[in-house]
Amino acid sequence: MEAQDFWDDAERSQVSMKEKTQLDSVVQSWESLFNSVDELDAMVELVSEEGGDSLLPEISESVRKLEGAVEAKELEIMLAGPTDKNNAIVTIHPGAGGTESQDWAEMLLRMYLRWAERRGYKTEIIDLQPGDEAGVKSVTFEVNGEYGFGYLKSEAGVHRLVRISPFDSNKRRHTSFASVFVYPEVEDDVVIDIDEKDLRIDTYRASSAGGQHVNKTSSAIRITHIPTNIVVQCQDERSQFKNKSKAFKVLRSRLYDLEMKKKEAEMEKIHSEKKDIAWGSQIRSYVFMPYQMVKDHRTGHEVGNISSVMDGDLDGFIQAFLLGKRATGGMKDDEV
Repeated sequence: MEAQDFWDDAERSQVSMKEKTQLDSVVQSWESLFNSVDELDAMVELVSEEGGDSLLPEISESVRKLEGAVEAKELEIMLAGPTDKNNAIVTIHPGAGGTESQDWAEMLLRMYLRWAERRGYKTEIIDLQPGDEAGVKSVTFEVNGEYGFGYLKSEAGVHRLVRISPFDSNKRRHTSFASVFVYPEVEDDVVIDIDEKDLRIDTYRASSAGGQHVNKTSSAIRITHIPTNIVVQCQDERSQFKNKSKAFKVLRSRLYDLEMKKKEAEMEKIHSEKKDIAWGSQIRSYVFMPYQMVKDHRTGHEVGNISSVMDGDLDGFIQAFLLGKRATGGMKDDEV
């Protein structure tokens, strides 16, 4: 950044500044954690001195805060994917069942919006198709905030609701499904960084289709990008400088295309993990009746306070997923 020509390329400089800001944030968070440990050590040493017992309540509170900070840092370490820091785009689709499932989809929408609000994230509804009587037929919204995708990727899958239907005059119990699909927001601008050490540049004499030399000097350019084995060449111009400029333009375009294909392949991978909106494929069950419980079938994490969960208290489920906890025995379908 101290280079004189750093700001000449506005696009690349902005990307570099963004990376610097993110790295500064990481360093500051670790420094804050180490400072908290040092302060706690100092207070513990004072306890042995006369009158030090008065510090015990403060030490207890400091330990509690430090434990929370360490857990948060542990989660950050788990969020090391290339797109985990990105904003998230979430789409919710109701399953079969008409109004029942559409109402459930809207309940999930509110749950995630409340979760985002709790974390200080900004949200924006991108597309919403209202249901015929209640709820939504589909909804897509954006969650803007650091690690938005990293946290919410754990929510991708089928969510099942069991309750006494408010739309059933006979007050019967209904099971509804809705799918949640989460993917990272990918920036449109892709900066192609070409390292000269990765290039082999050859010059040769340009020739016509018939083999006759167009130019007696070695003005034609062939560039080989060694890491990808992409080869481009240009012999259009008599000037070696112009041919080289055109060849670099073609190389950048081909590397850009390669990067886009990589992103598309990653998106296809995320799409392939999406399950059918059907019985037996759910990742989590929300049971309102005959008892109250929310249980994640992947990790075994469960909560009895369903009102809190529907109000956005999802961190326990997200943490269990990210920290790799395994279910100790999932809820059977016939248990609800």
